[in-house]
Amino acid sequence: MKLTYDPEHSVAYICFRDKPEQVETLTVSDELNIDIAEDGRIYGIELLNANEQLNADHLMTLVVTNQSSGDSTKVPLTF
Repeated sequence: MKLTYDPEHSVAYICFRDKPEQVETLTVSDELNIDIAEDGRIYGIELLNANEQLNADHLMTLVVTNQSSGDSTKVPLTF
C-alpha cells in the first residue's frame, strides 16, 4: 500500500496494488473517487480537497496504526 500526498494541489491517493491496465473511477462525492479494476478489486482511493480532509494545515503528520498490535508509526508530511 502506498499513500501519495500533494499539498500544493490538495490531493491524496491511497494505492492498494499495482495499477492494472484499466480502472473504472467511481465518483462517490465531490471529494472522493474510488478506482476499481476490471476484476472488481479496489485499486485506489483519491481524496480531493485533501488538505482539509486530512487536516494537513495543522497536523502535517500521518499516523499508521496496526490495530491488532497497537503499534504506531508517525510519518511527517513536510516537504
